[in-house]
Amino acid sequence: MDHILSLLVFFPALAGMLGFIVKKENIKVYGITVAAIEFILSLILWLVFDPANGGFQFVEFIPLIPDYGINYYVGVDGIALFIIILSTFITLIGLISLNIEKNLKNMIISLLFLEMTMVGVFVALDAVVFYIFWELSLVPMLYIIGYWGGELRVYAAIKFFLYTFFGSLIMLVGMLFLAYLYYVATGTISFAIPDWHRLILPYNYQIWLFLAFFLGMAIKVPMFPFHTWLPYAHGQAPTIGSVILAAVLLKMGTYGFVRFLLPIFPDASVTMIAPIAFLSIIMVIYTAMVAYAQEDMKQVIAYSSISHMGVIVLGTFAMNVEGIAGSIFLMISHGIVSGALFMLVGNIYDRRHTKLLSEFGGLAAVMPKYATIFGIVLMASVGLPLTIGFVGEFLSLMGIYKISAAYAFLGGTGIILGAAYMLRVYKLAFFGPLTNEKNRNLPDLNWKELTSLVSLVAVIVWLGVNPNPVLKPINTSVENMLHLMQKKAITKEAKEIFAHNKVKLEAK
Repeated sequence: MDHILSLLVFFPALAGMLGFIVKKENIKVYGITVAAIEFILSLILWLVFDPANGGFQFVEFIPLIPDYGINYYVGVDGIALFIIILSTFITLIGLISLNIEKNLKNMIISLLFLEMTMVGVFVALDAVVFYIFWELSLVPMLYIIGYWGGELRVYAAIKFFLYTFFGSLIMLVGMLFLAYLYYVATGTISFAIPDWHRLILPYNYQIWLFLAFFLGMAIKVPMFPFHTWLPYAHGQAPTIGSVILAAVLLKMGTYGFVRFLLPIFPDASVTMIAPIAFLSIIMVIYTAMVAYAQEDMKQVIAYSSISHMGVIVLGTFAMNVEGIAGSIFLMISHGIVSGALFMLVGNIYDRRHTKLLSEFGGLAAVMPKYATIFGIVLMASVGLPLTIGFVGEFLSLMGIYKISAAYAFLGGTGIILGAAYMLRVYKLAFFGPLTNEKNRNLPDLNWKELTSLVSLVAVIVWLGVNPNPVLKPINTSVENMLHLMQKKAITKEAKEIFAHNKVKLEAK
């Protein structure tokens, strides 16, 4: 187990390089096999992970440029563990359901390299290593959108790249200045994130550095008003691109909030609760209303994704265990549910080559398996109790309620609006008479589509009924982080917030 994290990071990339010599007719089986091994490794990581330990486990440290404090430094805690498993699971499911003939080998190799970057982001404990993986993730996704996407794929790919790359540069400036402040305070250079967690910064530095990191991560989420790249990216990306983008890549931003902003800048984080809550509520309500107005099924899911990410951000800045743990659980929930929804849209697009709601109607009679699974995933999307969608949203809203009842109420309107636009989609696509003859003989889900979707539905129900196996390790690490934040708080406002939410002084 000493090097399991390095194995998780680099195995997909090494296998991807070997994929160039695999015969074309065998490449999909090869890709699925690699992804399955990677997923099994992530499950082994879960099995040997100590849920009672809130710190970093399976730490590996190799000096790279020690004179400048840059090291290969990786580890995992309860916050990162299940996002890593989500990354490996979604990659496997996506490869099983993959339905692309154009240059299939390059697509599979790109996905394996993308998997390396995703896992790398979530295990990195050195800011430079984190940033390298963060930026490298743009390359395969840029290729996937730009090569396999729709008619406006080049525009969508460039817009995606420019938005996220620009934000990342500002974040890099913040990282470099933070390393300088660490040197001033300690006399040594370090880019180690745990070292930065222990650094107590003056309030004015916290605010400016918070804004630098926040901008880079908010664009990745994407938060309002930086969200405009996402509908284009989803609309033009192939199904597998939309699945991984929504399920995993967006979570890099919210994960960055938890890993960097909260523990390094606790006072600035408390100060920024109100403006971030304001932006999050706009995300929740505005994009939900835009989703209701869409006639393209995929665009409904794209705007719905932004709306749900708003609830995640609200929970993240609740500054209590319920809110932060709920937001992390909601990252996982949103990854599973949004991934399933984009797969379902891809299934019908493969049959009809259209995503317009006006082209459908009465599909429940023609494709009963498809209609049943779509209905279950839809219920999870709107937060029906006993589904995975309910747990994270409830905890996130309960956490922000302790800060402000108004924030919780306005954030909770997203559930009502979500039910409105999702039920509208279901009504138009599946109910009523079958008026379009092109839909009369559509085949129902095949075995590979069923395998992928039933696996996702199983997780939706299992974690909706019994979330404790995931919540317990998350709670322990969040409590550990909040304990650190409380000790570092220097402003009266921050101290009152932590005292009000009864953060325990003893680390668990």
